[in-house]
Amino acid sequence: MAIKVSTGLRNGALSTGSIKSLMDGGKIKIYSGPVPATADAAIGSATLLCTVSLDATATGVNFDTAAANGVLSKDPAQVWSGVNSNTGTPTWYRHVTSADDGTESTTAYRIQGTVGVAGADLNLSNNTLTAGATQTIDYYSIAWPTL
Repeated sequence: MAIKVSTGLRNGALSTGSIKSLMDGGKIKIYSGPVPATADAAIGSATLLCTVSLDATATGVNFDTAAANGVLSKDPAQVWSGVNSNTGTPTWYRHVTSADDGTESTTAYRIQGTVGVAGADLNLSNNTLTAGATQTIDYYSIAWPTL
């Protein structure tokens, strides 16, 4: 289990901006089904279970104002939540910009990881998401590897 970033996000962070500036205003999409091999890959046959936004309003979420010790976390003042659109067992997520359509791309800014109740890249309180229920993400961070 390791968070994967897209080619577009890696290139963007190296040339045009920070991960914060590139990903602020994005959303987290939680899926069931097979995990794509890379963050560049299309979502394939996965089922979208939930789109997490600011207070479930479809407004994008933001990271905190600064990183600490190589870790950039969600803005603690924001509530990141979404209403589940389908029932299923979440297996993976993508943090994407609002323009992302889920197709194969080497230019889209994406962060991808596994979902579970413990030991995953994104830990949720329940193994099953139920359509119509609200899903909240209380803790979310991206870490830069130590040298």
